[in-house]
Amino acid sequence: MSHTISASDLRTQVSRILEQAGSAPAEAAQVADNLVMANLSGHDSHGVGMVPRYVDAVLEGGLSPNTGVKVLLDTGPLLNLDGQRGYGQITGVQAMQMGIERAQQHGVCTVALSRSHHLGRIGHFAEMAVAQGLVSVHFVNVLSRPVVAPFGGGDGRFGTNPCCIGVPMGSREPFVLDFATSRVAQGKMRVAHNKGEQVPPGYLIDEHGHPTTNPGVVVVPQSNGLFGALMTFGEHKGFGMAVACELLGGALTGSGTWHREADQQRAVLNGMLTMLIDPSRLGTQALFEQEALAFADWLRQSPDAPGSRGVQLAGEAERAARADRAQTGICIDEATWAEIQAAEHKLQRP
Repeated sequence: MSHTISASDLRTQVSRILEQAGSAPAEAAQVADNLVMANLSGHDSHGVGMVPRYVDAVLEGGLSPNTGVKVLLDTGPLLNLDGQRGYGQITGVQAMQMGIERAQQHGVCTVALSRSHHLGRIGHFAEMAVAQGLVSVHFVNVLSRPVVAPFGGGDGRFGTNPCCIGVPMGSREPFVLDFATSRVAQGKMRVAHNKGEQVPPGYLIDEHGHPTTNPGVVVVPQSNGLFGALMTFGEHKGFGMAVACELLGGALTGSGTWHREADQQRAVLNGMLTMLIDPSRLGTQALFEQEALAFADWLRQSPDAPGSRGVQLAGEAERAARADRAQTGICIDEATWAEIQAAEHKLQRP
């Protein structure tokens, strides 16, 4: 069973819970809007299903409501910001707003954001940049229970470590590539587990290091108290990208890397290194747009592969999902809905 609810009603319910968890109304509304937008975009893994974890993190002290970024360094084209464990939907937007402003002034800006609580869907930040005509590149690491195995390894050693690239395409919709370096996002395994579904082979290993199709191995402890792990995409290539995200998003930003035994804390801390480029200041604006559109047209001339929907560029699936779900509503599975209600009840206890 599942619940189908409109985006506006879902925003209202999530905002109410976040306010009960201590957020000011404006913060609660912004975080709720971001989470619901993830659901609308087809990424339920980064949507309102995160609310129970956020509530737990607040109650444990790992997430600090009503906290923004602290500026550690500002040279104009170089920013170093401390997220101070605030909601990533707040600190990430603040970091991007500052970075966009400076990239417009200087042509480029590199932003190091450390110690932010869960940033959510990184594509949101790339969308902010391309809306202003800027190219953006994002490397992110995850400080939480390690859920991804290194290539050739048999247990979790790091997080899903996303990478994101946004490219404006002139008069057309932008190219927004947003992916976890694991074969699939951890949150998608939570959604599959809550729905009682199995996943395709090649995504997971169990707590003994053996292949499995059971998403529960990375969601709940197994009989021996251990967890399984996700695998990286592209074998050694995805592993290499994951390490790059850890080094750039974690080590270089000062946010830190994971190199200790797992704990049961519910907080999820992210570091993000963002590079912003203004093509108009680079002197290639006209050629850039001409060549980008010509290449996109060339790709679309490829005949449809049998059984496929044809060539799609990054960002198109999300825009299509938004149009559909805005009309039909957002479907929340029964288990996730129960978890959200339980989180609200925690906050209502005397």
